[in-house]
Amino acid sequence: MPLRRTFWSQLAPIICLALVSCLPVMAQDSPPKHGRKYKAPPATSHIEVTVLKKLNGKPISNAAVVFDATLDGKDQGNLEVKTDPEGKATIDIIPTGSTVRVQVIATGFATYADDYIVTEPSRAITVSMIHPQEQLSSYQDNQGKSATRKPGVQEPVRPTKPAAKPAAPAPAPQTTPQQPPNSDTTPKQ
Repeated sequence: MPLRRTFWSQLAPIICLALVSCLPVMAQDSPPKHGRKYKAPPATSHIEVTVLKKLNGKPISNAAVVFDATLDGKDQGNLEVKTDPEGKATIDIIPTGSTVRVQVIATGFATYADDYIVTEPSRAITVSMIHPQEQLSSYQDNQGKSATRKPGVQEPVRPTKPAAKPAAPAPAPQTTPQQPPNSDTTPKQ
C-alpha cells in the first residue's frame, strides 16, 4: 500500500498543474463579455473665424465668438472663444457635417450671427463688423427710415461745435426801502 500512496501523491500535483495550465486555453472558447463597446468619436473640423472692422479692415481683438453646433437635429453644445490680437478665434471640436451658428459679440459693434454647414475638414470664416444701426420695427412703417447710425445709450451725443456763452443777464433793478413821508406837512408851533 505504501507504494500505491506514493504513486498517487506524486501524480496528484502533476494532474492539478495540467488542469490549471489548460484553463486559459478553455477560457478562449467562452462566450464574449457584454461590456461597453468602444465607439470612435466623430470626425471633427477645424474652424477659424477672423473678425474685422468693416470700416477699415483692422482686426478686432477680445471679441466673443460663440459656436453653437447641431448634428442630425441633436444639439452638440456651444462654446465661446475670444479673439486674439489678430482678430482670430479657432476651434477644432466641431463635428464634420454639422450645422454651426456663429455669433460674434464685440463692444461698440452690432452683434453678428449666421449659420454655416461644415462639410469640409477645415473652414475659414471672415466676419466684418459694423457699428450699430437704427432699429427697424415690424409694427411701424420703415419706408424712408434712414439706415444711418443714431446715437443711443452706447454712445453719448457729442456737440459738433462749442456752445455759445450765454449773454450776461441784465442787472436786476435795485429797490431802495421806502422812506416815510416828508414831515413838511406837520404843523409847526
